[in-house]
Amino acid sequence: MSLQPKPFYSIDDWLVNERAALETRSEYIDGEVFAMTGAREAHNLIVTNLSRELSTQAKGRPCRVYANEMKVHIRATNEGRYPDLVALCGEREFYDARTDLLLNPSLIVEVLSKSTERYDRGDKFASYRLIPSLREYLLVSQHQMRAELYCRQPDGRWLLSDFHAASDQIPLESIDCQLSLAEVYDKVDLIEPET
Repeated sequence: MSLQPKPFYSIDDWLVNERAALETRSEYIDGEVFAMTGAREAHNLIVTNLSRELSTQAKGRPCRVYANEMKVHIRATNEGRYPDLVALCGEREFYDARTDLLLNPSLIVEVLSKSTERYDRGDKFASYRLIPSLREYLLVSQHQMRAELYCRQPDGRWLLSDFHAASDQIPLESIDCQLSLAEVYDKVDLIEPET
């Protein structure tokens, strides 16, 4: 019995298909394409709250905040991903003139779900760490009030800070912003993980 070979796509093939798709999204990992699923209400509210808070603080400064739809290219591993939120200050670098595949984020945020948490902490973070411009990686739970901030140190190590009280303030030095955990969870009904 012979196995069917998996189709191989170049990053440009993936981009053509992604740009033509109206209702679906996929991520690209070194020649393979993986469909993405939709998100629950808590996830969407958290991303909206993060975007609102950071965009307000970035107003009038050369900083940009992108939620959900900005793709990020990880050159070292030949990947194209859709983080939940991406931000940077200063010059933006894009893959091409379409300006929808960012090369130089300084902050990436992922909202954790039961189905993605292990991956977001593991292989995905390992890939993100290979982006030279990335200085901070923020993981936000949608099931409990908790955020974990990983900050790249000058020697290349990543330092973890954990936030879990509504009064906690999360310092995002890469974009000179600060997040209130209470604002991140505004209107979010914290629920038990789905089974």
